Amino acid sequence: MGKMNITAIKTASNGVWQGDDPLDFAFPLLIVQATLVLLLSRSLAFLLRPLHQPKVIAEIIGGIILGPSALGRNKAYMERIFPPWSTPILETVASIGLLFFLFLVGLELDLASIRRSGRRAGAIAAAGITLPFVCGIGVAFVLRSSVPGADQVGFIQFLVFMGVALSITAFPVLARILAELKLLTTPVGEIAMAAAAFNDIAAWVLLALAVALSGGSHHKSPLISIWVLLSSFAYVAFVMTIIRPIMSRISRRSPGGGEAAVCLTLGGVLVSGFVTDAIGIHSIFGAFVFGLAIPKEGEFAGRLIERIEDFVSGLLLPLYFASSGLKTNVAKINGAQAWGLLGLVVFTACAGKILGTFAVAVACRMPKREALTLGVLMNTKGLVELIVLNIGKERKVLNDEIFAILVLMALFTTFITTPTVMAIYSPARRAARGGPSRRKLQHQNSADSTQLATDTGELHVLMCVHGPHDVPSMINLIETVRGTGRAALKLYILRLIELTERSSSIVMAQRARKNGLPFRNPLKKAAHNDDVSVAFEAYGQLGRVKVRPMTAVSALHTMHDDVCAVAEAKRAALVVLPFHRHGTDHVGPGWRAVNQRVIREAPCSVAVFVDRGFGGAQQVGPAEVAHGVCVVFFGGPDDREALELGGRMAEHPGVRVTLVRFVEVKSMAVTLRPSPEKCVEQSYSFSTAVMDRDKEKALDDVAVEAFQNQWGEKAGYNERAASNVVEAVLAIGRSKDYELVVVGKGRFPSSMVAELADRTAEHAELGPVGDILASSAHGAVSSILVVQQHDVVHAHETPVSKVIGEGSQSPSKVNGGGTGDIV
Repeated sequence: MGKMNITAIKTASNGVWQGDDPLDFAFPLLIVQATLVLLLSRSLAFLLRPLHQPKVIAEIIGGIILGPSALGRNKAYMERIFPPWSTPILETVASIGLLFFLFLVGLELDLASIRRSGRRAGAIAAAGITLPFVCGIGVAFVLRSSVPGADQVGFIQFLVFMGVALSITAFPVLARILAELKLLTTPVGEIAMAAAAFNDIAAWVLLALAVALSGGSHHKSPLISIWVLLSSFAYVAFVMTIIRPIMSRISRRSPGGGEAAVCLTLGGVLVSGFVTDAIGIHSIFGAFVFGLAIPKEGEFAGRLIERIEDFVSGLLLPLYFASSGLKTNVAKINGAQAWGLLGLVVFTACAGKILGTFAVAVACRMPKREALTLGVLMNTKGLVELIVLNIGKERKVLNDEIFAILVLMALFTTFITTPTVMAIYSPARRAARGGPSRRKLQHQNSADSTQLATDTGELHVLMCVHGPHDVPSMINLIETVRGTGRAALKLYILRLIELTERSSSIVMAQRARKNGLPFRNPLKKAAHNDDVSVAFEAYGQLGRVKVRPMTAVSALHTMHDDVCAVAEAKRAALVVLPFHRHGTDHVGPGWRAVNQRVIREAPCSVAVFVDRGFGGAQQVGPAEVAHGVCVVFFGGPDDREALELGGRMAEHPGVRVTLVRFVEVKSMAVTLRPSPEKCVEQSYSFSTAVMDRDKEKALDDVAVEAFQNQWGEKAGYNERAASNVVEAVLAIGRSKDYELVVVGKGRFPSSMVAELADRTAEHAELGPVGDILASSAHGAVSSILVVQQHDVVHAHETPVSKVIGEGSQSPSKVNGGGTGDIV
């Protein structure tokens, strides 16, 4: 199209039927550009996910691909999709996203926690800035003498920009890398976060200085830069002394983030950005300072983040990276000398940051491996670096070649952070999970069992919750199994929060102060603002149960590690997981996969709770409990564990337990043969262990007899001979006599359960009986608790094919192995 006056550009077209090309109009072209950016950045993020790379890497690479370095080499593409006249429009929209992103960065930075971090984090941050800054100045001399045109820029501002470019640490990106690596709540992670926060603030101050100095030849007097800096400091003081108390009052009056409070805050961000731009520094400084002024305690900051971050981080920020990529031309790095300069810049940036941090960290008595890890973490650049470089290019301080060199440096240093940290530092928690534990509820005399209670005579239960909707039923469940006559109950509540690119999940994670991965928050202020923690702690006081609320913030594909690590550390005998469906709500397949991994890898017994409004979905006091519970017993280790749990329930004066034992109508030889080729999601898996069926039958008889002897007067018992197991079980689930049905998963099945092996599974992880009762298609109204006993003997499971042979007797032994028969 050639050169065009931007004032002649119209916003919207009249449509193709009237002869208009939508790509000649501002808004349709912006839609095409945004769609292209989102598709490319999301595709790259998906491809880079196995390498544990933050999303910012994909966005930077996507921007470079769209720019003159790759696709932009096609002139027709550039003139149609990214014509020169569209650049100011794209950059304006992207700058709005940048403005609010820096506001979110300010919201994430808690000045109080930075002050609490002590001198060590401050000293490490100072070293992590000073040495790279000095190295950056040294590199600046080399670049000025080697790159054509570099010496046309003012000497001081070029030195300052280069120093800032090499010394900055990207706080938001670092937070996500630490959380992804499970280091956020470790000592290394805490120091890294505090040092990065110090670094961030110092870098913004230095950048403000560089921007103030980069007014260029338009300065009529050198005093202008001083006035700019003094005005900036005055504005920061005004925001912190006047605006901050006002925002505190607003947050107290509208803790839930009412519409008026949110609109006022967003307006404040825009005004603050305008003021700093008018002063002579970039508008993003105003947004950042305004974010710092928002109080971090309470719910207000979290509600703000939830309302704006998806739109900002999901749509507007990728546009900013695209506009950065359009300015980046890797072809400008041409020849051996230019690539040598790139290598020099990358080496200097890494060496300065890592060595400076390492030296001071070792001087502060940190172990060398942790100190080296800290240095690598502090070398994270990412999007904050891109912001610095773009400002430098806007102010004509950086030319095209130096800009491209520094963009590639930022990309490389951020890219290597995660793999390097994974290579040199293994979180302590992984070492702590040594050999497999063997904790379960049922006492046995066999050598491979451990006692139910811990050294203190307490039963430790780890109960996982997704959110407030799980709380009433979970409290009613734990009240049911609390017991009164045996080991006291110690309850650990683990709130599971998915770690995403959202700032809110990082803010939640930053509230941790104790290593243990998922963590108990000793800062009571945060705990009391969490509805889940408050409800369980209140129950603990009323029900005389020791309750420890904790939170796990993790990506879903590693969430099971957190659950298993806490179960190991807290010596839990039972983990209770909420089912991935809550009533008619589907929490998501990701949470189902979490449950499946925990079931496979937990160091203790596991119970999956399918809630259908247990206890009326309202928390009741201990004296008001009146539940009917049915324990369905077919036989086998899982069913015996379910029966043991039923025995604890029978202790409660408000719970009426009925044991229903199914007995075979006729003896049928059922053979289950391993079929690994079957779909695991749609087929039940059974243990491949070699077990003595006669011994198992004897253990079943002993467990049932013990239950009857202990609870015969208080608990009901009946035997049922069922020719149709499915209908018999569903009759119990559909009956309104029982609010809760407790079943075993049945990994080592009786012949009756084995007959169900060929049924198409809806929720295979629950086993045949649990799946039948949990299915929403069968009309069961009772809540379901599916129990799996922890036993390393049953660790390996496989889908099977069923073969029924007529005969009068079942095989006396169960044959296991890869190709042998299971039953």
